[in-house]
Amino acid sequence: MSSIDHEHGPDCGCPDCGDPRQMSFLDKYLTVWIFGAMAIGVGLGFVAPGLAETIERYYLVEIGLILMMYPPLAKVNYGQLPRVFSQWRVLSLSLIQNWLIGPTLMFILAVIFFSGLVPPFPAHPEYFLGLIFIGMARCIAMVLVWNDLAEGSSEYAAGLVAFNSIFQIVTYGVYIAFFALYLPQLLGMDALVAGIDAFDITITQVFWAIAIFLGIPFAGGILTRVGGVRAKGEEWYAEELIPKISPVTLIALLFTVIVMFATQGDRIVAQPTDVIWIAVPLTIYFVVMFLVSFGMGRGIGADYSTTTAIGFTAASNNFELAIAVAVAVFGVGSGVAFATVVGPLIEVPVLLALVHVAVYFQEKFDWAGYDTGTLAAVGGVDDPGGGMSDAVGEGDDAATEPRTHDD
Repeated sequence: MSSIDHEHGPDCGCPDCGDPRQMSFLDKYLTVWIFGAMAIGVGLGFVAPGLAETIERYYLVEIGLILMMYPPLAKVNYGQLPRVFSQWRVLSLSLIQNWLIGPTLMFILAVIFFSGLVPPFPAHPEYFLGLIFIGMARCIAMVLVWNDLAEGSSEYAAGLVAFNSIFQIVTYGVYIAFFALYLPQLLGMDALVAGIDAFDITITQVFWAIAIFLGIPFAGGILTRVGGVRAKGEEWYAEELIPKISPVTLIALLFTVIVMFATQGDRIVAQPTDVIWIAVPLTIYFVVMFLVSFGMGRGIGADYSTTTAIGFTAASNNFELAIAVAVAVFGVGSGVAFATVVGPLIEVPVLLALVHVAVYFQEKFDWAGYDTGTLAAVGGVDDPGGGMSDAVGEGDDAATEPRTHDD
């Protein structure tokens, strides 16, 4: 394969650039499908409240999450991960965003909206704690889908998720204790945590949540790639297999949205004001985190695919872990658990909107010279890039050409 030197942008044929204007019918109206899935889920949950028990009994949400993460992880060129982990500037930036900026921002929003100290917002201690539980859980699941749809680097998304997951296993309980117990008392907000002495959050709980929601699809993606490339070769894998399994992502996403909303349909209808109340700080959080993180990525000179992966890994949250811990500590009927459940209901449409924002930034900004984190081709063939078009099975002929920056 001969190298090609060119200026990257919306007309570029690279797998990490693509052409955001060339979208399939499913991608073009994805927002419509998402909101339709939400409406179906709420309707099912409202007319058949008992459906939630069936969904929980057969782990339908968990199955949907694992299935929708599998294609993006099958696209990852795992031979590039050593290069990913050697990029200390990108890893350091991700650590700052996920373990300093993110938790601090969520704490500030929780105080503003639910502490009762900022007029005209009344005190809601349970919702305060719910936001803390969400904010301290860094994303390990749906970020891979958002990054894939926005044509971010699959390698960086997988690498950053794995990197932050290691920290999460050790630090989640510590962060909850600090931001939900110690800091409120230190700032004179004792009423928010009245009657709570400690949170019994074990490393084992966090480990198993990560093992299930990240470990299973990771293993599936690795086995698929290794087996497929060895059996038929890299070209067949990129041009034949990936387009066939890519639609699973969006199908599983729509299925997951339906069952998630179905589990809370009756409660959403009964408490719409509370849903909106919780949605406002969460929306602010997702948007601010993405824009700040995207700007920081571009600030260190990262290319579009790397910057996008940085932005989405920082903006998303591990709601599976937050819900599991909130239910275990406070019970399924608590306001804390309700707030954590509202989290993914808001995250889905907001992050989907941010996918379109990222694609807009790809077109709007000049990416010439932004090559921090750029990954060279391995074995003469780039990893098949995920994107809004690739996600539904459209290949990119240029995906087999290595990329170089000569800006």
